[in-house]
Amino acid sequence: MHSLASLAFIVVAMTVAPMLADRLRRWVVIPAVVFELLLGVLIGQQVLGLAHEDEVIGFLADFGLAMLMFLAGYELQLDEVRGRPMRLAALGWLISLVLGLGFGAAVHGLSFPSLIIGLALTTTALGTTLPMVRDAGLLGSPLGARVLAVGALGEFGPIVAVALLLNDQNPARTVLFLAAFGVVAARVLWAAANRRSERIVRLVRTTLGTSVQFAVRLCVLVVVLLVWLASGLGLDMLLGAFVAGLVVRLFIDAGEPGEGEVVESKIEAIGFGLLVPIFFVVSGMRFDLRSLLAEPSALALLPLFLVLFLLVRGFPVLLVHRRDLPVRPRFSLALLGSSALPMVVVITTIGTRTHQLPASTASALVGAGMLSVLIFPLIALRLVRHPIG
Repeated sequence: MHSLASLAFIVVAMTVAPMLADRLRRWVVIPAVVFELLLGVLIGQQVLGLAHEDEVIGFLADFGLAMLMFLAGYELQLDEVRGRPMRLAALGWLISLVLGLGFGAAVHGLSFPSLIIGLALTTTALGTTLPMVRDAGLLGSPLGARVLAVGALGEFGPIVAVALLLNDQNPARTVLFLAAFGVVAARVLWAAANRRSERIVRLVRTTLGTSVQFAVRLCVLVVVLLVWLASGLGLDMLLGAFVAGLVVRLFIDAGEPGEGEVVESKIEAIGFGLLVPIFFVVSGMRFDLRSLLAEPSALALLPLFLVLFLLVRGFPVLLVHRRDLPVRPRFSLALLGSSALPMVVVITTIGTRTHQLPASTASALVGAGMLSVLIFPLIALRLVRHPIG
């Protein structure tokens, strides 16, 4: 009953969030995810105490995060980002990694907390900003392709780094398991693009409008299996979820265009309509507001981290794309690449669970991530009000 009561308040929060965003749209465009986080703080134990996290709520939130990574992987159309966009994005993220680790060391010295801070600063909230970019009509433009590439590296790069650097396994063993997962993932990706079973294709097509919904079940199966495989190998589950999105995208793209649009709308309904909002509301419930307000030094870190997101992610993007995009789209790309939240929550959670990162520092990082997804995309989309041809 306690789980059901908490879930009821969480569902109320995730339903009210887009209503608030819509009400304020005439004055300022604020993503619904910001209200989901704020309402999560409000109903959580830090303020009203209406909802609390138990095993059931925690599992739903974690699966919502997996779905967010799945949808980020699904949106990454490899044909659009391969080549120069992906090479520039990879170079930019490597520069961000060096800068992030350096700034982390400056804040906390050469220690495990500095590693956590450094990795958190290299992240990009692709799953959070992508719907806004898509709604603005930018995905089919050169800017949109680079948003996908920069965002993908800003999520996939930290996931791999977390698996290698924040894992309590033997590093050689982790590398071996990561390579094994890569081999399996490559095989599955190839099969999705080239080995479509006629029986499965027929079942997908004939059940799209029925109660069977085989395509949706197949997508969920791919997510669960790859998340389970990654977790079983001691890797982060988000790695499996991201690859699952790539697999499903390749499988869908190999079919009929109309069929893919229907399947996409259904899995987005499950993800963005239910599971992903649960993750963001619960993330707000997890936010340690008291620790942040109790320590003035931690509160002072919040604007510092916000600026560091710009320096660590935005500056390398500006640098490596200086010959590829005009000034305004380039600054827009840098701002979108500097927006960070989901992986910040994941990385700081690892730090606090192991008692290596002070709760106040983690709250400052997450708070800066919240502000980044509120402020940076708004400015970025104002810079490019129309698709760039």
